[in-house]
Amino acid sequence: MRVPIEHKLGKDEVRRRLKNSDREISDQLPGGVAEVETAWPSEDRMNLAVKSMGQVIHGYVEIEDTCLIFNLDLPAALSFLKPMISAAIEKKGAKLLARPT
Repeated sequence: MRVPIEHKLGKDEVRRRLKNSDREISDQLPGGVAEVETAWPSEDRMNLAVKSMGQVIHGYVEIEDTCLIFNLDLPAALSFLKPMISAAIEKKGAKLLARPT
């Protein structure tokens, strides 16, 4: 699943915002029963592993000049949640990118 979110902030500002909020990601998930691990293998990529209810969703976030792209590999058992997850990412991502610095 690929969810792009456009921005006009520049890579440095997007990276700063992501790094400052990556520990809050699990707080944004419904039910509060998810464990989220993040890692930064490069300055423009944040890897994610979301563990909840016996499932693991792996993905990554790419920072581009004008777009932040969320890429998630949904297990087949969770594919029916794709529209809901995509909408939540768009909403929360846009909020992160829109808030004042």
